[in-house]
Amino acid sequence: MDDLRSRILSGELAAGDKLPTERELQQRWRFSTTIVKHALTLLRSEGFIEGRRGSGNYVRDRTQLVRRAHSRDLRKRLGSTSPFARDSEAAGRQPSWESESEKIPATPHVAGRLGIRPGDSVMHTKYRYLADGNPIQLADSYEPLAVTGGTQVEYPEQGPIIGVVARMDFIGVAIDRFVEEVTTRPAMPEEITALALDPRSGRWVISIERTYYAGPTAVETADIVFPGDRYRLVYEMPIDPWSPAKETETP
Repeated sequence: MDDLRSRILSGELAAGDKLPTERELQQRWRFSTTIVKHALTLLRSEGFIEGRRGSGNYVRDRTQLVRRAHSRDLRKRLGSTSPFARDSEAAGRQPSWESESEKIPATPHVAGRLGIRPGDSVMHTKYRYLADGNPIQLADSYEPLAVTGGTQVEYPEQGPIIGVVARMDFIGVAIDRFVEEVTTRPAMPEEITALALDPRSGRWVISIERTYYAGPTAVETADIVFPGDRYRLVYEMPIDPWSPAKETETP
């Protein structure tokens, strides 16, 4: 296993290269079938290889997209550009996505995050994002229809502007902050399917609960899911400016 891992990390085995068969590895390493299978399982769990049914094991493309959360949306950005598209293009990937929106009553959990009453109408939009045709991100977005209902941006993917901040600007709602809670957890069965994860590897995902605010009012909340090995999350946080006067203050 160490031999294969080293060859992958060094680039000797590149993304898409096919690994020797289990029988060939058994003969080369002089290990039992059980040990070879265990080694390959570990490499899959570490994200180095992927199994293709009926074909064998291949080196995975481990190029990660970088999500820079300090400027997720550009204000007044017209056209089809989105934060995900900018992330993908920066990594040399071709972005695309699928979405489906419907009006639903807010569940108690969603209502609590948005500061509305359970049962109030929200626009629920389900997204699946792809890079070079490969699924790489899922998101469930909820927007109170008390904010967007009847406007040109009521349906997030059908209006003149893409991106939450830019869309809200368009209707005169100025978002001034967002909160993100980041956790890691095992992927759920439906996420394994939607993200084309290898179910044998016990895949983990990064889960983000994000809420946008305009003053005290929550105007959108979303659950975002990334495969743990396909993304790097980068946060840039401002620090209060230094003041010489503070250095002389005594407690």
